[in-house]
Parts: sequence; C-alpha cells; structure tokens
Amino acid sequence: MKYFGLIWAGLFRKKLRAFLTLLALWSAFALLGLLQAVNSLFNGGADFLGANRLITQAKTSFTQPLPMRLITQIEAVPGVERVSHSQFFGGQYQEGGGFFAQFVVNPQRLYDTYPEWVISDDAKRNFVSTQDGAIVGKLLADKYGWKVGDTIPLNSQIWTKEDGSRTWEWKLVGIFDGRDSEWKKRTSLMYLNYGQFDEARNPRARGLAGVFVIRMNDANQAEKIAAAIDEKFENSSDETKTQSEQEFQLGFARQLGDIGLIVNLITTAVFLSILFLTGVSMSQSIRERIPELAVLKVLGFRDRTVMLLVLAEAFLLCFLGALSGMLSASFLTTTLPPEFPITTDSRVWVIAGICVLVLSLLIGVPPALRALRIKIVDALVGR
Repeated sequence: MKYFGLIWAGLFRKKLRAFLTLLALWSAFALLGLLQAVNSLFNGGADFLGANRLITQAKTSFTQPLPMRLITQIEAVPGVERVSHSQFFGGQYQEGGGFFAQFVVNPQRLYDTYPEWVISDDAKRNFVSTQDGAIVGKLLADKYGWKVGDTIPLNSQIWTKEDGSRTWEWKLVGIFDGRDSEWKKRTSLMYLNYGQFDEARNPRARGLAGVFVIRMNDANQAEKIAAAIDEKFENSSDETKTQSEQEFQLGFARQLGDIGLIVNLITTAVFLSILFLTGVSMSQSIRERIPELAVLKVLGFRDRTVMLLVLAEAFLLCFLGALSGMLSASFLTTTLPPEFPITTDSRVWVIAGICVLVLSLLIGVPPALRALRIKIVDALVGR
C-alpha cells in the first residue's frame, strides 16, 4: 500500500482521459452485470417454482390447445394427485398499456394445484360461484388501486366473444397473496373464471384448454409420471409434451431463441470493445510517461517494481470501472418490478471479478513489459 499514492497519481495524470476511460468501463460492466443477471435467471432462476408440479402442453407448441376431456385421463395416471387447466388470456386493461399476465382457470382446480396462493375462504367461494369472477394478486391490486367489487374490463388480443367483441368484463371477487416472500413477489397476475370465458367465446374454441397443470404425490417420480402421461397420448390426435413447471416457464422466453447464447455473444462483443479502448488509453498513458518511469529507476526503483506499478495501475483502472458498473447494475435490478426476478447474484459478481483480472492482464502486461525494458539514458534523452 505504500505505493498507492504513486499509482493513483499516475492513473489520474490526465484527468479527462482517465474519466472517459472509467466511464466506458462503468457502462461496460453495468451492461455485463445486467446481461449476466438475465442469464442467471435462465439458468435456474425459477427454482422457487413447485417441484411437485408438471405442465402438459400440446407436443407441437404450447400455443396449440388441448381438449378438456384429457383431464380425466391424466388424473388416472399413477402418481397424479390433482389436475387443473390454464389458458392464457392476453388482455389489455387500459388504452395504450396495462398489460399483465391473465390466465383462465377452473377456480377449485386452481386451489388444488396451487396451495402457495393465500386467499380468504369467502373469496374462494365467490370465485367458484361467480361465472364472470376474477381474483388478482396483491401487487397487481395495489398497482391499479383495485378493490373487491370492481368491474375490470379487458380487451383480449387473442380471444373474441361469439358476437365478435374483444372486450370482456370481469368482476373482482378476491385478492390473493403468496405464502412466503418468493411467492409474494409473483402476485402481479390475474386469474379469470373459465365459466364466462368458455360460454361466451367462439363456439369452435369451446371445450379447449391451453395447458394442464399436474400436482404429483411424489416429486421424485416426476420423470416417470411425465413419461406415462405422454405415452398415454402417443400416436393420437392430441400428442402431448410434459415437463416440469420450471422448464415450462423458462420455455416461454426461450421461444425467442437461445437467450444464454445471445447474452454471452453481446457480453463478448462489449468485452472486446472495452479491451481495445482501455488498452489504447493505457498504452498512450505509459508512452507519455516514459521519462518519468526512467526517473523512478534513477531514484532506485528496480525494473520489476516499475513493471508492477504499471500492472497495479491497470488493475486499479479496471477495478474502479467494474465496481461502479456492478454497483449500478445491482441497484437497477432492485428497482425492477417483482414480476422480473432479476438479481446480480454471487455468480454475476464472480464473472465480473474474472473479467477484471483478465482485462487487467491484457491491457497491463504490454505497457508493463515496456516499462521493464526502459533504458534510463535512452528514456531521458527522448530516444
């Protein structure tokens, strides 16, 4: 630490250049932190989801509906405890915005398969008995100021009524919360009663479900149960694909492509750009200070010490830029809505730390070697 003042002075010898370099590093590591936080989500960030649930969808795509009659056949599979169905509604609450997740469900079957939702007994009964009823999560209710008894109009982008209208009105009969902190964060969604939906929609679409949610007796038998379900409908007109709830949820986003690959490619491009920019800046700084480094040797600093001072300066530059960028990324992820569970966890910080070390070596070693080889006489006369 006795050389820290010397390293700091060298780094900020040209304040504008140092500030612009740090700004570039800040933006690069802030982007790296955010992108790798997204990558962490797609590499297991939905572990909180129920391990004892499976999702059965059409084999071709989850957008392809399945007939409701499959429920009884799935219930007959050994190891299946409860089965519910769910259909994505795709409604818009307000003009120009107001998009959030809505799912059409059978109320009682929802309670059977998702005990993680906490709701009053009165609200449960009202949701079952009200054909045009809806329940919403606490976060969503707080966001829009909804209360029980309100009528909520939704303009569906997917489903039309038999009369051709796309506007559906739902009566809010209950507000639910999560049983623990993880599930409380996910209460930004709405459930709609299947009764009105199936009765009012186009007759050709009646009796169909989007996916089936299976609650199992034993989570350790998940693969066996999933295989048994798919085997039951193999070579039929309604072939299925059954997977864990976690895999299904992450599959929505992966419809866009290999998110992990995309994120890593962007991160690599950013890293290479910053490597070039910072390397040029560092090399220019050392080139301008060759006489000063020669003076250090005159004063008794060994060649190896001068080399290490240059390496330390490169590390400090990368460390300051990375620290500020990662702290910014961490702050930004805490301000995201709960429905986007993205955090800069320890894995992301480790990746950033590795990048700092690699970047420090790549930009620091060439000028450090040059400092090591400086000949005092040549440097002082400007050769």
